[in-house]
Amino acid sequence: MKAIGFNQPLPISDPQSLVELDLPGPEYGEQDLLVEVQAIAVNPADTKVRASAQPASGTWRILGWDAVGHVRAVGARVSGFKPGDQVFYAGAIDRPGCYAERQAVDARIAAHVPSNFSAEDAAALPLTALTAWETLFDRLKVEHPVMGAANAILVVGGAGGVGSMTIQLARALTGLTVIATASRPETVEWVRQLGAHHVIDHRQPLAPQVEALGIGAPAFVFSTTHTDHYLSDIVELIAPQGRIALIDNPKSLDIVSLKRKSLSIHWEFMFTRSLLQTADIAHQQAILQTVAELAAQGRIVTTRKQTLGPINAQNLRVAHELLERGSAIGKIVLSGW
Repeated sequence: MKAIGFNQPLPISDPQSLVELDLPGPEYGEQDLLVEVQAIAVNPADTKVRASAQPASGTWRILGWDAVGHVRAVGARVSGFKPGDQVFYAGAIDRPGCYAERQAVDARIAAHVPSNFSAEDAAALPLTALTAWETLFDRLKVEHPVMGAANAILVVGGAGGVGSMTIQLARALTGLTVIATASRPETVEWVRQLGAHHVIDHRQPLAPQVEALGIGAPAFVFSTTHTDHYLSDIVELIAPQGRIALIDNPKSLDIVSLKRKSLSIHWEFMFTRSLLQTADIAHQQAILQTVAELAAQGRIVTTRKQTLGPINAQNLRVAHELLERGSAIGKIVLSGW
């Protein structure tokens, strides 16, 4: 089968950073689906692993954690799927990814695609939808109010893939007032279209801008990027006993300042359930099923912003370069072989 992989961490400008391969098709287990990949989305996680991971000598690492495809075969213990079904999923970080014509994926973390979405539109959803959902409801537990706080959430990095989905899920499923950060006219317009009630500029101090909104101190903050840079501002603007979530990887994070307000901090890692085979791993399938229903009802929209063409090494290198610049809006998708 065709695949795109790497065998050493290299800058994306190097043609060998991602190369085209001809590999045997994957074996699939009794709990797996064997999927013919149609479309994929590229995530910051792809670029971070490519730039830092060292595959074992003589092996190739296949990246990719957002895919749509048709089921070719099902494992003996799989229920709810059959060959020919179109599915979407984010996969598992410790298994070969979707930069390949065929992929084996645990059926418990896959779901049927939204009925009204193209493969390209659906490919943009899984990883960011799972991350946003788990942050809102499993980590921040936004359905449990913080007494005395504004029932509001600040989303730092609102125009990125995760921020874009967090805004939509918060609007569709909660009564939260959504404050998003954005700094360019096009990103401000994007987050407003997705449903943000207020937009503030993350290039300026956050706390005075939140205070100027006149809604009170928000109960929740979700920081999707540069958390170490924004932490002091977040601690200042959030309500006492508020909850903070993050998904990035600061080199260090001094959280002593959280003590005075009794703030809690929560890391969200979408791959925890699949990586550690948690008892509730199938919860991710349930989340994706609900996301598909919301999409079919028109209550959320795709965050696909750019489609680069077929899945090949050249287009993937372009996608990685765009993400590494840090200015991408929404999601970048590739489709077909």
